[in-house]
Formats: sequence, structure tokens, C-alpha cells
Amino acid sequence: MVSVPVVAPVVAPLSACNDFVIKFANVNGSGSASANELFAKSILRMGVPVSPRNIFPSNIQGLPTWYEVRVNEQGWLGRRGGVDLMVAMNPQTWDADLKEIEPGGYLLYDSTKPLPRSKFRDDIQLLGVPLTDICAQNYTVARERQLFKNIMYIGALSVLLEIEPGVIETLLGEQYRGKEKLLDANRKAFHLGRDHVLQHMAHPLGLRVQRADNVGEKIFLDGNTAAALGCVYGGATVCAWYPITPSSSLAEAFQKYCMKYRVDPASGANRFAIVQAEDEIASIGMVVGAGWNGARAFTTTSGPGISLMNEFIGLAYFAEIPVTIIDVQRGGPSTGMPTRTQQSDVLACAYASHGDTKHVLLLPQDPTECFEFSAAALDLADRLQTPVFVLTDLDIGMNQRLCEPLQWDDARVYDRGKVMTAEELEAGRDFGRYKDVDGDGIPYRTYPGTHPSKGAYFTRGTSRDPYARYSERGPDYVYNMQRLLHKFDTARSLVPAPVLRAAARPTRHGAIFYGSTSPAMAEAMTLLERDGLLLDTLRLRAFPFPDSVREFIAAHDVVYVVEQNRDGQLRSLLINEFDLDPARVPAVLHYDGTPITARFIAGAIAERVGAAGSGR
Repeated sequence: MVSVPVVAPVVAPLSACNDFVIKFANVNGSGSASANELFAKSILRMGVPVSPRNIFPSNIQGLPTWYEVRVNEQGWLGRRGGVDLMVAMNPQTWDADLKEIEPGGYLLYDSTKPLPRSKFRDDIQLLGVPLTDICAQNYTVARERQLFKNIMYIGALSVLLEIEPGVIETLLGEQYRGKEKLLDANRKAFHLGRDHVLQHMAHPLGLRVQRADNVGEKIFLDGNTAAALGCVYGGATVCAWYPITPSSSLAEAFQKYCMKYRVDPASGANRFAIVQAEDEIASIGMVVGAGWNGARAFTTTSGPGISLMNEFIGLAYFAEIPVTIIDVQRGGPSTGMPTRTQQSDVLACAYASHGDTKHVLLLPQDPTECFEFSAAALDLADRLQTPVFVLTDLDIGMNQRLCEPLQWDDARVYDRGKVMTAEELEAGRDFGRYKDVDGDGIPYRTYPGTHPSKGAYFTRGTSRDPYARYSERGPDYVYNMQRLLHKFDTARSLVPAPVLRAAARPTRHGAIFYGSTSPAMAEAMTLLERDGLLLDTLRLRAFPFPDSVREFIAAHDVVYVVEQNRDGQLRSLLINEFDLDPARVPAVLHYDGTPITARFIAGAIAERVGAAGSGR
């Protein structure tokens, strides 16, 4: 057994039950991902909420990767900040990883190769396990030694944190069902790690897991999978896409569920069309064509794809063709940080394309709303005959999140909007494809082939009169543009309403936020309230903004706009749409690629309030 360097801690070890952050520092391609996920799920199976985040590089193999798990019995799912226990398996990031550990925290590392005392901190607890040495004694194949080292440290942690071994055994059985040889090998590695700690190390730690009952009926799901299911349930039959991180798994999940639910049981024929196009331009073109033809169609992409799609988005807006676009945002511009999260495309999507355009945006906060809003977007696109964007991001899309179960009403009828039938045309009903007859800005359309001679129209991106006849007359163009603006105003009453959270007593301060910022924001409010600072909050769920957003801002002296980008894009949108004094809506911005934390939000708001006077 290799000895651990003697470093007398100068800070008392952290002590907490069901409330800590553990981070795994690994190398991409080392097979650690499944072991780390196994760890998170084991705590979840013990009834304790967890919030894991996979932080990975934009390459195939060799660069650092991290997996952070927040364990919190209260159910806080936002990233907390700081690390209580670091599992350091990557020598390349050793120094940086140690800096993240809270004073009194713990470091679990491979102690096979002795390290000088200077490589450690004197205010943390050292947990050296000779993983490489144990693997060398039990496995001869090099790849097995690497893979089973990961399961071995899960075994060690199960003793140190008092995670029930039977839970992990069950999860291993589920993961390797029907693969007995693999199951036995993983069980062996798991118990090798457990046995070493039981025989050679003090246990348990000050940090530990205790069975609870705070998960209930919630499910563990990532946003991309949930959005794909929303598209299936929402009636999408066409998906055209081009691979791009972090949205690719959404299209792949849609294909998986279509193969399960959209294949004719009698003939075996597919009742869907999924096309991996040659690029993003082609994919949006296919979706626009499918939407014009009456299919419910969508594409999924990220910021660079939105940039390429702009001209087709403008065509769909002006020709009034239903299109759903799911944008899983990432850091930018250019290639940016493709495997990091940001709320980076708000303005790019709200005003996508050249000329005067405004688009409907839906802003889900978690996988449950990814499911609901993806289905709703298909309805809204048909109802409004326009592109509709669902803006998620990498944090929601690619990380599993504890969320409310997905629900669907089987009696729900798809909203296809104003579609004129052959019978109505035959009866002589006036059909002006771009004519507002109901005063809501939305014209009637027909599906191709509805009637052999009536209801036909030619769709193109050039100006026309209300009857779709080509026209460059100024009044015809103004009529169309004003009608499109009126249609956008109609959308205010159709999109998901904001969610208000009023403080315990009246306050002059408010905060607006949206999307993946939500879990951290909810916790930040409790931190601020603990210090005596009260804020009313409003979670935005869509653009165009309902009048209630203007009223919320008007009711407060100052409203902080919390978002994850450099330029305060939502703030700019609010200022532009409501003609606000910018001083009344100061920005709280976080954009380093990591998910925003409750500590950051509370600290930033408290500092600003303190600088302006307490105002409590």
C-alpha cells in the first residue's frame, strides 16, 4: 500500500449530510462518463435530489473533462459554486482542480505514485487510494485497467459517503442486463474500491448521504430528449437538421422515438421523414418547404446554424409559412465555446433575417418545459403561420435534470390555424392569401392540392397584394408589413405567460430572468431574503412580451435583468420593445461558459443595492 503524505489540516473538515458538491476531474475518452453518471443516479435512488453537469471539451479524446454533482436534499438544482469533494484523476488539471476545493473539503486521488507535499493544500483533507496499483494487481488488459479504475473510485466513494452498496449493485445490473461477463467485471471493480477503504481508510467522511424521500414522482431527463418527445407528441412529421453541438442529440432522440411510435404497424412504413442535410441552409430550406406543404416540420441547431439560416427564416416570415426552430444555445460568436453554455442567441433569433422582422421566442426553464414548449411551438407556428423559436441551451439540453413528469392530454387537438377547406372555396368564400379578414393580422391559407382550381397561390419572397399577386406598390408593401406587426401583437395573448413571484412584503426592487437561469435564481432569492433584501421576480417564458412585463417594470424603481451573455441581450430587447430608461433595468451578467450560480446572482445584486443605498 502506498502511503499518503502527511499534511496536517489547519481547517476543520467539512461536515454535511445530503448537502454538498462533488466534482470528478477526468480525461475525455477515459470511459469515466458512465461511472460518474452511476454515482449521481445512486444518490437519486436513495431519495436525495441531485443536479449533475457534464463539462466536456470540443474534441474527441485526450483533453480534460469534468462532471459536477450537486447533492441537495432541499432540491436546489442550480449550480452552487465551489467544490466540497474533488475526485482528481487528471494530472493536467491537478493544480486548478485543487484551487476549487472549499477550505475543509476533501481530495480523493490516485496515490499509487507519490507526490511531493507542495502539490497539496494544508486546508483540505487527503483521501489517497492507490487505484492504478490495485488495477495492475487485478487486470492485465490496459483498457480494462483504465475503465475499471473509474468504477473502483465509485466503490471507494460508496464507503466514504455511506452510499448504500445495494443501490449501486442494482444500477449496475440494469446497465449491464444480459451482459453477465461485463456485469461481473464491474461488480468486481466496485468491490475492490470498497474493500480498500474498508480495510485501510477512516470512514465515513464528514460528508455523507442518508436515505431521504425528496425525489417523489419527479423524473431524471435531459432537455434535448424532452424536446424531441415534445415534437413527437406535438405532431411533427418532418425533421431536417445538420449536426452541431449541443443540439445533435435532439434530432437523434426524435429519430429514436419516431422509430418507436411513428412506424405503421401493418405495413412497417415510416410515417415520418428525417433528413440529415448537407448544411444548415439546406435543412431550414427543407423545413420551410415541408411547412408550406402542410406538414408539421422543425429543425434543431445552435447559434452558428441560426446565422446560416437567416435568409430562409426571412422567407418563412414574409411568405408566412409555419416553421419551428429549436436553438440549443452555446457560447459564441464564431465557433466560440461549442461545449459551454450561454444564453447567446436572444437578439439573433428575435430579429432574425434582414429587413423588419420579429419572431416568436419560447424560453423553457427545464426539460419539462422543453417538452411542453416544443409541442406548443408547433401549434403556434401553424396558428400564426410564422417561424417560432424554442430557445434552450447546453445546460438544459445536454444535462440530466430532476423535473416534473411529462404530461399530455390525449384529447388535445392540434391547432392548425386558419386553413380554408375545399368546401369553403367551392361555396365561393373569398380567399385572399395575405388578407386580414378577422382583424388579428392572420390570413387564411390552403394546403397545396386542396381544390383543383380555387385557392391556389404562388409563394415567394417578393412583395405582393392581399391576393398574393406580385406588386411593388408602396401601399401593398406597407399593408403587409403592418399586418405582420399586428399578427405579432396577436401572439402576445397566445404565448406562455410570465411567472410572478412576489416578495413577502412590498419592495422597490425587482428582477427579471429566463430559461436555465431559473434554478439558480430561485435559490439566490432565498440567500438575499436571509440577508434582509427582498425582490419581486418575474420569469419570462416568451417573446413578444405580454403587457404584464411592462407593468412589472413600471411598479419597481429598479429591475435587475439576470442573464448569461456579455451584452445583456434580453435587457436590450426589453429596452427596445418598451422604450425603457436603461438605468431602470441594470444588467446582472454571467458569461464564462459555466452555468450561473446562486452565489453569483445574490452577490451581484447585493453589491448593486448596497452601492445605491440599502432600499430594503
